[in-house]
Amino acid sequence: MTGRPLRIGNASGFYGDRFDAMREMLTGGELDVLTGDYLAELTMLILGRDRLKDPGAGYARTFLRQLEECLGLAHERGVRIVANAGGLNPAGLADAVRKLADRLGVPVRVAHVEGDDLRTRYPDSLAAHAYLGGFGIAACLREGADLVVTGRVTDAALVTGPAAAHFGWGPGDHDRLAGAVVAGHVLECGAQATGGNYAFFAEGDVRRPGFPLAELREDGSCVITKHPGTGGFVDVGTVTAQLLYETAGARYAGPDVTARLDTVRLTQDGPDRVRVEGVRGQAPPATLKVGVNRLGGFRGEVAFVLTGLDIEAKAALVREQMTEALARTPPAETRWDLVRTDRPDAPTEETASALLRLVVRDPDQETVGRALSGAAVELALASYPGFHVLAPPGKGSPYGVFDDVYVPHGAVDHMAVLQDGRRVPVPPAHDTAVPDDPPEPPLPRPLPPGPTRHAPLGLVAGARSGDKGGNANVGVWVRTDDAWRWLAHELTADRFRELIPESGPLKVTRHPLPNLRALNFVVEGILGEGVAAQHRFDPQAKALGEWLRSRHLDIPEILL
Repeated sequence: MTGRPLRIGNASGFYGDRFDAMREMLTGGELDVLTGDYLAELTMLILGRDRLKDPGAGYARTFLRQLEECLGLAHERGVRIVANAGGLNPAGLADAVRKLADRLGVPVRVAHVEGDDLRTRYPDSLAAHAYLGGFGIAACLREGADLVVTGRVTDAALVTGPAAAHFGWGPGDHDRLAGAVVAGHVLECGAQATGGNYAFFAEGDVRRPGFPLAELREDGSCVITKHPGTGGFVDVGTVTAQLLYETAGARYAGPDVTARLDTVRLTQDGPDRVRVEGVRGQAPPATLKVGVNRLGGFRGEVAFVLTGLDIEAKAALVREQMTEALARTPPAETRWDLVRTDRPDAPTEETASALLRLVVRDPDQETVGRALSGAAVELALASYPGFHVLAPPGKGSPYGVFDDVYVPHGAVDHMAVLQDGRRVPVPPAHDTAVPDDPPEPPLPRPLPPGPTRHAPLGLVAGARSGDKGGNANVGVWVRTDDAWRWLAHELTADRFRELIPESGPLKVTRHPLPNLRALNFVVEGILGEGVAAQHRFDPQAKALGEWLRSRHLDIPEILL
């Protein structure tokens, strides 16, 4: 296709990502727009607690420190910056950036997007924010902004906004917007698209992956790549992994458009270049997602170390003792987990030891503190042989709970606020539809019978997993047609439950994506009330996919 593409890069996948990435992206090659994603469900809770202490806080302060080094550089190179670092206070961040620009002597026009804050609707929340789309960002850029900060927009909006402004797209350009959503979803987590957290990481040098960029064209297609000479690698696998991350079925609904992930086509377009095309879009749903973060209560934990022989009996003894002690002032919730990290005839004390974890929760901090500090410490000389704990139990720390609810588009005052103070309303989506539930796609012919070997799934399949509130998403993909013929028939929802036993009593939904040779599984409720509640050992399900890859099943030898 003719015409120069819009080059959009990413310099942050979360609040705390590599500080030098902004400079690396600005100096490493040509860019038109540089984006940064600083927000996540847990981040909003953290920023909410910050703002309780200081009403002027609530935004990602590291973004300001990055700009101190890079604002002049971006201005010299003509690169516009778009970031959601505004968090709970985008107006405050915009003012801080203007003061910084004045101090540095850099003539930068700063705008911000607001309207996502719905805390007045949810007065018991620390943070309640609608996920806005990209047209507020687009309005800021069309009015000449050089730097745009937002609060809670969708991660992909950081790309759909600049693309809509640059190409002149409107809300009805569903296919083009869907292509930009896919590009934005690939970029949003930074180095996860360039070899970071990648199942087949040994295939490239991922000690310091570069950050990704998209060469986006007017028709919505793009090429995912990275700056020359940076670490990591970009191939169909790294892009597939990120496409599956924290998505579910074939319809990826957002405030701008519903992108049809079952239409995405990926092809290798040269070294470190993957072409993304064919994406179709549909009208967005009539409602916006709202993330509500609230304080759930207080949480305390103690890990008893059980060493050597009779692990099960030692665990039973201390559990019985603690249960009796806790009955005096019972906390609202008690959870035990025995983690068998021990091995027979171990060469070190650590490898001879197992961990018995006790977690208690209660609305009252003192109840948590009494339950653990008193009861656990009193057993120090009166329990199993070798009694000790990993760390002294504390008084209990606050934990958060995340809920997602939905409101009509018109329930928010989506607003672009410009450098000169003008406020430009962003109209709600007028063309909406309920995302259709597509029929199950036809599966490929199964592989013919043949010899198998009992081996780890990860020898033939990659996986990436993550969290959406209390649910976990596990994407699994393979790299050949024959492997897809096997995986599509072998890894059913029931087989998934067998391989991941804790998902057994939960609802597991399987979503096939044949174009990607992939299956996406959603496990409902496995993360309890969300990451901030620390419900399980891996509270964001980051390694759930790697656990799945380590499980053994009968794999055809021709695939091995």
